[in-house]
Formats: sequence, C-alpha cells, structure tokens
Amino acid sequence: MDQVAFGVLGPVTAGRAGLPLALKGPRHRAVLARLLVARRRVVPVARLVADLWEEPPPAAVGAIRTFVGDLRRVLEPDRPPRAPARLLVTDGPGYALRAETVDAWRFEQAVQAAAQEEPARAAHLLREALELWRGPAYAEFADEPWCGGERARLAELRLRAVEQRAEALLAADRAAEAVPDLDAHLAGHPWREEAWRLLALALYRTGRQGDALAVLRRARATLAGRLGVDPGRALRRLEADVLAQDPGLDAPAARETGAARVWSRAAEAYDRNVAAGARVRLESTVGLLRTLAVTGSGGLAAAREHRLAAITAAEESGDPELTARVIGAYDVPAVWPRSDDETAAHRIVRAAERALALLPAAPAQDAARCRLLATVALETRGTRSVRAAAAATEAERLARRLDDPALLAFALNGVFMQSCARTGLAPRRDAVGTELVALAARHGLVTYEVLGHLVRTQARAALADFTTADEHAAAADRLADRHELPLARAFTAGYRALRLAAHGGGGAEAAYREAGRLLDGPGMPGVRDGLLPLALLCLRLAGRPYGIRDAVDPAADWGPYLPWLRPALALAAADERTARAALRELPETPADLVQEALWCIAAAVALALDDRPTLRRCLAALRPAAGQLAGAGSGFLTTGPVDTWLTSIADALT
Repeated sequence: MDQVAFGVLGPVTAGRAGLPLALKGPRHRAVLARLLVARRRVVPVARLVADLWEEPPPAAVGAIRTFVGDLRRVLEPDRPPRAPARLLVTDGPGYALRAETVDAWRFEQAVQAAAQEEPARAAHLLREALELWRGPAYAEFADEPWCGGERARLAELRLRAVEQRAEALLAADRAAEAVPDLDAHLAGHPWREEAWRLLALALYRTGRQGDALAVLRRARATLAGRLGVDPGRALRRLEADVLAQDPGLDAPAARETGAARVWSRAAEAYDRNVAAGARVRLESTVGLLRTLAVTGSGGLAAAREHRLAAITAAEESGDPELTARVIGAYDVPAVWPRSDDETAAHRIVRAAERALALLPAAPAQDAARCRLLATVALETRGTRSVRAAAAATEAERLARRLDDPALLAFALNGVFMQSCARTGLAPRRDAVGTELVALAARHGLVTYEVLGHLVRTQARAALADFTTADEHAAAADRLADRHELPLARAFTAGYRALRLAAHGGGGAEAAYREAGRLLDGPGMPGVRDGLLPLALLCLRLAGRPYGIRDAVDPAADWGPYLPWLRPALALAAADERTARAALRELPETPADLVQEALWCIAAAVALALDDRPTLRRCLAALRPAAGQLAGAGSGFLTTGPVDTWLTSIADALT
C-alpha cells in the first residue's frame, strides 16, 4: 500500500496516492498535528491531554485512545484486527507517529540540498521547495502553545529560503527574476535587512540604479520608523557602492570557468559588504543575546537559538580569538545542571574545544581561555565528565590569578555545575553560593548575585536549614524584581512549594502546580520537563519508604526522568517481573540536583520487592548524603530525610 503523505505547510492534511484521507473532527486533527510536531518521538498520553484541553474532562485519557483508534483506522485501513499498528504506534507511556513523508521535512531537505548545488540548480530546488507551502504552517493551530515553536521555526526557514533563492538567482546572472519575489517578500517582512540588500542589488544589476537607491532609502526609513535602528553595515556599504557605481556590483561575467567563478565572485561580494563589520557586530550581538536570555517570555529560547548561529559565524571567520570572544561573552548564569538543548550544548562545547586548541599560548589569551574553559564546564552539565570537571578547576584557577571579578563569577558558575558528581555535595555548593553572593554584591554583578542566592537557597534546603534558605529566596526575589529578572521567580516558587512539602505537605500540591505553571513559558525545558510529576511523586512518597505502589501516576509525563521511573511504573501496574528486570537495568542517576530523590524512588521499589542487590546499590549511593533532605538540593522537591531511607534500607538488609 502507498505511504501516507502528511501536510503541515498550511492546514494539516493526510493523503494516500494523491487522495485526501478523512480525518474526522478537530480533536482528531489536533492529535495528529501534535504527533507530527513531535517528529516521530513519543508523546505521552498525559502530554496529549494537557495540550488538547485547558481543563481536561474526567474521561480525557479515554477520549485520546478513541481519537487514536479512529486515526489508526483511517491511516491503516487494511491492518488486520489486533495486529500491531505500524504508523501510529503505542510506545511506552504514549504514542508516536512513524511518518516517512511530511511536506515540512521535504522542504527542509530541499533547502539543505540546495546549499550544496551550483546557483541555477539551487534556485530550481528552492523554487520547488517553496511551492510546497499552502499557507502558514499548522494553520488551524495558530493559537496552540504546543505548536508555536515549530510554526515559528518553519516560518523562519521559509523566509530564509526566499532570500537564498534570490541570492542563487543573482549568482546565476538572473537578477530580473529575483525582483518580484523579493518585493512581495518585503511587503510582509520589512525588517529583513538581507532582503532589502538583495532587492537593491537585483535592481542595480538590471540597470535600475535609481530604483536601487530608492529601495535602500526606503529600507533606512522603514528600519528607523518601525524598529528605531539604523541599517547595518552591509546596507550602508551597498548604498555607497551603488552611488559610486562600483564595478564589483556588476553581474558575474560569462562563465568560462563554470560555477566556481560564480561562487568566487559571490564570496568577494560577501567579503566586501559584510565581513569588514562582521566581527564587531558578532560580538555586540552576543551582548544583546546575553541580555535577552534573562528577560523571560521566551527570551532564553531565542537567545539559545541565535547564540549557536553567532558561534558558527565566528568559526567561519577562521579567527580563533574572535571565536573565543563570541563563545565566552555569553556568560549567562545557570542554576540547573540539566541542559535545555543537549544537541546545541554539544556543538558549543566542540566549538569551545576547537578554539582552545587554536588559541595562541600567550598570557594575553588567558582571559579568553578561562571563558572557554568555563563554557565547557557549564555546557557539559548533568554529566560526570572528567574533562568538564578539569575545565571548571582550571577556569577557576585562571580567574583567581587574573583577579577579574566578572571572570571569577563565570568560572564559579562552572564549578557549581560540576558539583553534582555524587550525592551529598550540598555543602560544596553552599560554599560556591556564599562566594558568589559576596563577590557579586561587591562588584555590582546583579545576575550572579541572584544566582548565588538561588544556589544557597538550594543548598541550605538540602541541609534542612530553612531559615537561611528563606532569607536567600527572599533576597533573590528582591533583586529579581528590582532588576527585572523574572526567571528567578520560577525557582523561588519551586522552593516555597518544597518548604511546604518538607513541613507536612499542607498546600504543597497546589504550590507545586503553580510553580509548574511558571516553568511553562520561559524556555527552560531542561528544568521543566518531568519536574512537576517528579515533585508530586516525592510529595506522596516522603517519609513512606514502603508507599511506592500507590504514589506513582501512570499517566504522568516523566520527561527525561522516565528511565529511573520504569521500575516504579511497572510495580504500580502490578507487574513485579518487569519491575525487577527494570531495577537490574537501572542506569546511573544523572549528575544533577535530584539524584538523591531518584535513588530513594529506586530504593522504595527495591524495598517493596525485597531486591537486595538494588538495596545495596541505593545504600552506597545515599550514604554520602546522610543528614540531608533527599532531593531538596534541587530547591524543588524532596523524598524526606536521607537518614529515614538509610535506616529502612539497612533494616531490610539485616
């Protein structure tokens, strides 16, 4: 049977052999769209329920199963009864759509392929790719938060593709063909400087010098009027070159040497119009991204995306000192040792390591080297990397020798991120937080002062010193309010829910749900994903080492914590055989702030099953945290005193 082809570049569709499939009602289409957004990954049932309803009805889970069943019948009408689905599959806690043909994916592949082709072929591929669009991506779900990021990403890719096609047409000596599309493109997106540059250049190459100047002046007026900014260097340089009738603006000569000559001329134009000012603009851009990252309202996610682009551009310059400055300038404080984007983090670490290898071995480069090492330590968070720990130590050593307060604060943030190699390290983190608070307050480093207070809030909570933790949470809130740093509130709200949980639980569940709501918007998936269900499980389990069977929510979205929850989920489903097998396969906990809590959850399952090997493993892991509150170093959750768990484990082993 022919494959099902899915369309999302416009209203969501599904079809086979060119004929549309009937997708029933809006909820069915929403389930399909949500699974397409996940790009073949599993979407837990709980996540589907939360995304489809603001206030889920009591039968929401059953309704999801009905929608999935209906979709399966439409997508695989010839599947025999009770045969496993091959396209819309059940996987673990939810569903995944194993799609092969999606117009958005074809679009992305075509754009990537065009980048490797000579100009005429690239223009053809990009035209075909752009013709796949039937309207805004996921058009009927424009107001749904769950597809907002994907819609924005695809829209940006489309805008870039329009400009890339125009550039290819110019390089292929077909400037006149580029003009109409660029005109239409700018009518809807007048802030895109590259489009203004390409349109002016296309007009100039078609003999319309006056129109080219008029476009450049219209660009200046538009950017100043709408955004309050002057045109960038590329536009200013192009205007000067047009007035001077610079020969470098002329169309490429006849191609005696083929495509290589075209691209050589294009590279010359790039160097002339952009590269001269690229270094200053790259470094200033990172400064803006650093400010954007602490603003909330999605600024952090946007800063992450553009940061990687800036690093890539810096590396392409071939200047390791520039690359080191661009990487190291993003000294945004980080308080959670789990990455928001592990793929991007790995790329940043590799770029930092390349820059370190290429930097001249001279004292003048020690500050840059320190920032690169601190970046390696920060971005390799949540692991037990020997390299990252050594980088943190070396960055701290260099910063102290250079006697640079801002550099030392950055380096100490790296030390903090590498202070989770095992359980029980709250005192070490408390010492880092204490130095950060004093250092930052002395030198006016406000964001690091907030970080120091948050670190001490977490560490003192782990040590059951809630009086001191309260003082630091309040200090973080005061600074955050005064300096408009809203992300801090998400962490202090989590701490106050933890405080309620640690003192008997009254009102803690409602406080946790409010803290979870605050984590939904700022672009911190490394903190948000799975944390609320984990906190609620810990709330139900605290002080009850034998209470795991009725504490686990089987429908919850456990996010990255799922590997450590599988034994508990199997036990809750009365599948002791699977629970025992899952305990045997239990991986090492992540090097983060909730690892003590994860060990307690594993211990609870092992206690219920009298699994002595796992109990001995949990005992060894938890002993260094004796006297502390398990998981409270996260500033969000706790399974109660570690000593309670150690006693229960020891009793079971005797």
